[in-house]
Amino acid sequence: MKYDIVTQGARIAAFLLNEASGERSREQILLLKSATAFPAGQILSKNAAGKFVAFTAPADGATVEVAILYEGRAADNTADRYATGVVRDCEVIESLLVGLTDPARSALAAAGIILR
Repeated sequence: MKYDIVTQGARIAAFLLNEASGERSREQILLLKSATAFPAGQILSKNAAGKFVAFTAPADGATVEVAILYEGRAADNTADRYATGVVRDCEVIESLLVGLTDPARSALAAAGIILR
């Protein structure tokens, strides 16, 4: 008997340990159209147009709105797409986040997102 090996990607909210009651930690966000697919746990930042993209460090002294993608999103080069982002008051598993850098750590901490 032959079995096929299946490799799963990031699961929905696998990175999330704890969030504020009533789903207060989540918001609907708008992802900028892109040829890049994003997995659950991708760290995002809001650009000047108010759309979320893969995290980009802000200029020195500037702040940036940050979110962690709740579920994966396929690439779509034709249209912006809505998604759910974790944006405040939660605890997450650091090793399951995608795109974590020192500036991202600072932005997450400012939003009340604790890395474990």
